[in-house]
Amino acid sequence: MPLSDDLVAALREARVGDPFSVLGLHFEGETLWARAWIRHGAAVSVVRSSDGARFPLHCRHTDGLFEGPIPGARERFHYRLAVRYHGDDEREWLVADPYSFWPQLADFDLDLFRAGHHCHLGEVLGAHLCTVDGVEGVRFAVWAPNAARVSVVGDWNGFDGRWHPMRLRQPYGVWELFIPGVQPGMLYKYEIRSRDGQLRVKADPCAWQAERPPATASIVAEPDRFAWTDQAWMEARRQRDPLQGPMSIYEVCIGSWMRGEEPHAWPNWRVLAQRLIPYVTDLGYTHLELLPIAQHPYEGSWGYQVTGQYAPNSRHGSPDDLRWFIDRCHAAGLGVIIDFVPGHFPKDDFGLARFDGTCCYEYEDPREGEHKTWGTCVFNFRRPEVRNFLIAAALHWCRHYHIDGLRVDAVASMLYRDYDRRPGEWIPNDYGGNANEEAKSFLQELTSTVRREFPGVVLCAEESTAWAGVTAPSELGGLGFHLKWNMGWMHDTLGYLAQDPVMRSGCHNRITFHQWYAYDERWVLPLSHDEVVHGKRSLIDKMPGDWWRRRAQLRLLFAYQIAVPGRPLLFMGGEWGQGREWDWARNLDWHEAAEPERAAITAFLRTVLALYKQKPQLHARDDHRDGFQWVDCDNWQESVLAFLRKCPGQPDILAAFNFTPVPRRDYPLGVWTPGPWKQLTSSDELRYGGSGLVDPPLLATSTERRGVFPYTLRVTLPPLGAVFWEAPS
Repeated sequence: MPLSDDLVAALREARVGDPFSVLGLHFEGETLWARAWIRHGAAVSVVRSSDGARFPLHCRHTDGLFEGPIPGARERFHYRLAVRYHGDDEREWLVADPYSFWPQLADFDLDLFRAGHHCHLGEVLGAHLCTVDGVEGVRFAVWAPNAARVSVVGDWNGFDGRWHPMRLRQPYGVWELFIPGVQPGMLYKYEIRSRDGQLRVKADPCAWQAERPPATASIVAEPDRFAWTDQAWMEARRQRDPLQGPMSIYEVCIGSWMRGEEPHAWPNWRVLAQRLIPYVTDLGYTHLELLPIAQHPYEGSWGYQVTGQYAPNSRHGSPDDLRWFIDRCHAAGLGVIIDFVPGHFPKDDFGLARFDGTCCYEYEDPREGEHKTWGTCVFNFRRPEVRNFLIAAALHWCRHYHIDGLRVDAVASMLYRDYDRRPGEWIPNDYGGNANEEAKSFLQELTSTVRREFPGVVLCAEESTAWAGVTAPSELGGLGFHLKWNMGWMHDTLGYLAQDPVMRSGCHNRITFHQWYAYDERWVLPLSHDEVVHGKRSLIDKMPGDWWRRRAQLRLLFAYQIAVPGRPLLFMGGEWGQGREWDWARNLDWHEAAEPERAAITAFLRTVLALYKQKPQLHARDDHRDGFQWVDCDNWQESVLAFLRKCPGQPDILAAFNFTPVPRRDYPLGVWTPGPWKQLTSSDELRYGGSGLVDPPLLATSTERRGVFPYTLRVTLPPLGAVFWEAPS
């Protein structure tokens, strides 16, 4: 029977929630009917694939609806549509009908997603090239559980939601459609009609590629066929414990490290590989850490307001450009850590917020689902599908981009229900407390899954509170991270150095306090991007005094960061003492890096980083009390510190620091080993811009007992300087 006028109107107005019940081949009584919905169609016939028989269809509506009976047919059959389009009446096209194909997603995959355990979700949802019944096209799939209708809109249909409405797979809430002829590089979105009748046009949450902002469409990506050359690196990484060996980290905002001269001249990954990789390896760092490289609309968010968890930031090139960059990093022996942001997402209309007209990705109640200060939404960690979406995104970066580490941003904002909220603005948990138990279990699932699927990938948490067990195993109740950013060390150290040296004696505990908790967790010691913006001043500008003293104190800070237990991290520009704060919209001030006095700072950093890698005493026992011993921590009057770094089978390294501009000559330090002790480096050497107040390369000890130590080494502590000594083997 012909469609009713109401159904014709519903198709034309894109109100049909189940298009497969209307379009394609359908028995009505004993008669097989065909219906085709063809944009710009002028004439349509059904062509049976088995024998080429043609069955002309009647134009039911000039918008492109055709229907008609198939005489004598007793069963459905494979077919194509012979189509003539308006304006091209002399040419006929043989096309496949999207509504002739059976469902493409397996119930097994959808069951896993519904349960929250699909490790390859990025290969199920999203847009993927495939061949169905010999027909090439793209399978689209999106989760929109409360939508009344979802359509794929794109280049091929004028971004008009009438033409490709999707099939709903109940009870999963997933909509799917295979569209023949769609090719890589085409733009698309989803047009979603909510149950209250409102229309939303959304980018694909699982898209592998996206348009360059300010455009917001998703892109049908090429399949991942990249020819990696890092097999040896990946196998070695899989076999080793990520906590063993040195880990020094150079933190980079890709968009402002070295951008072009023109506005919005963002650097391409392939150009960056030629400049950034040799630069970082020459400094001596073992790892790059990249501020978020997932797709984000506003560059001023530094990447922390992500709209495409599965897509690389399109400002810097294609997915293969990024893969090439990482492959080159591995060839140079450089690991790559990326910032991963599962804690919140922006409210942009094209993104996840109220995706299907309801809060399917975020908590419904704003007391749970909104970060007011950031103006963002909080992921609903109760929903298995949301948890799966985020965990599979983390796995996607490891699987398709060979990422070596994930640094999870703003973990504290996830763990506390009252984070950044006043009384009455948050909801206690079931026990009346402020812990977000579902966020805790999500983080445990995230870390345990990544550890299982990708051994050797390091997991770091930016967690700014005293939450216990961030780096404890998840099976023992911890969060399961390998490392935690030591925000307390960063704030105490920078706060101490910001004091005039005359005043440092009154806050000596700031520089020693870290050892009270140094082995409660496993640490990264960050001097990060957050500390050189928003009026906090650049690293060198935090230091008091004249230009010489500020340079000396920056070298002192670098030596101290390398010497204390923990993995050092430095944000770009700090290595030469950039004078101004970091600005995401500008290049670093590379002209400063060439100035001799600043280049001397970099030279000292290069020296201590080389020592860090070469000397296991400085890294092998970072997480164990037996790797560190105070030699002098109580001399607050003179603001002096000294300690030993230790490793079984290796001679002790003595690190001594003078936080005042007053030289300390013949300063006694207790040691376990008789001399001669060898000076490894001094931050006061002339070649580093110091005053040249250094001891001879070798120093003898005396048998003078000092506390628990049987020997005494008398050293020169230069003004605002650091000295490293090594015991005889």
